[in-house]
Amino acid sequence: MAADTIFALSSGRPPAAVSIIRISGPRAHEAAKSIAGSLPEPRMAAVRELRHPDSGELLDKALVLRFDGPASSTGEDIVEFQCHGGRAVVDALLRALASIEGLREARPGEFTRRAFENGRIDLTEAEGLADLIEAETEGQRKAALAIAEGTLRKQVGAWRDRLLELTARAERAIDYDEDDEAIDPSLLRACEGLAEELQLWLDRPRVETLKDGVRVVVAGPPNAGKSSLINALSGSDRAIVTDIPGTTRDHIEVPLSVAGLPILLTDTAGLRATEDPVERIGVARASMLTEAADVLVWLGDPQSAPQHPRLIRVHAKADLSGRPVPSGSTPVSSVTGAGLQQLLEQVEASARSLLPAADAITVNRRQASLLEDAAFAMRRAGAAGELAIAAEELRHARVAFDRLTGAAGVEDVLDALFSRFCLGK
Repeated sequence: MAADTIFALSSGRPPAAVSIIRISGPRAHEAAKSIAGSLPEPRMAAVRELRHPDSGELLDKALVLRFDGPASSTGEDIVEFQCHGGRAVVDALLRALASIEGLREARPGEFTRRAFENGRIDLTEAEGLADLIEAETEGQRKAALAIAEGTLRKQVGAWRDRLLELTARAERAIDYDEDDEAIDPSLLRACEGLAEELQLWLDRPRVETLKDGVRVVVAGPPNAGKSSLINALSGSDRAIVTDIPGTTRDHIEVPLSVAGLPILLTDTAGLRATEDPVERIGVARASMLTEAADVLVWLGDPQSAPQHPRLIRVHAKADLSGRPVPSGSTPVSSVTGAGLQQLLEQVEASARSLLPAADAITVNRRQASLLEDAAFAMRRAGAAGELAIAAEELRHARVAFDRLTGAAGVEDVLDALFSRFCLGK
């Protein structure tokens, strides 16, 4: 399939002011010439009349850009048509390209996959691009952009260079030292030092929390004001509010962005003993969500609040008279809005402690698993009693780094990764 020439709409679906149609592959220039006539010089833009290759019918007048492989985003010859963004124009150009022998429409993520297979990016950068496309908050954008720009690739490259130096020292000692069982203590310390450095990275918060959001669970007894608070914080009537206890039978999730941080606000059923079988299921789920919460917002008797490392006690319905505010609770009124901003600030502070710093490079589960493999191998190398064992553990660490960047053994993850991309990416 890599020998195929592919095309796709790379911008958003029309109508739009401008649409971009991309062609990549060995016949990209030839196919583009059959529609645009002559092509501009590489990396230069020029206006061309785009005509159907068979009938010569004028389809559009567009900006044409040419990129020659391997110095292109995919490593292949590329041509882009920046045409008018009407549906009829885009559809006519796509039909014209499909009529050219040897061209086919790209599959989801195929442009990026070719960039990976042709060595233009590594697997970590491809994962960063996928996250960047899906980013919905400022924190997600910054984290994904850092990975997409190659910061993790460069860091892994630096680790691998150190690892190769340690491997060379171990292999040289095996080949030339008379006592092939003696190990230079400095080699062992260097292995342990690299393992400790990798562990520092493993101790950082994972990117999944940044992507999926910090789960903020609102819990408490029935009629405590949980659903009203959810609606007030989200700015919409997402949860049903009545005076009847037990109205909420199942949990409701509302994604929010609080100060640029991804939050998954979760309403739960009121915690109480009940004979209603449906409500009992809701209460059981509420109990599980309360235990699994990243941040717990408790409405109800402060003394009855569950033990939780990030507990925020809320004195709800603070607008009602005759309800003194308990010590350590934040007074909030979903009716007047009083205290909502203070509550959001507390949620933000708790959530920020669970998320990576703005300038930190974050890793996903796959990357963390391989870093853990490498760290484990380095620790075993540092504790090895024989040179041959140390050299073998260093080899295991190299394999983990190669799988991390996609240099080897990643066929099982490629299809799942590139299917996350749109057709034109």
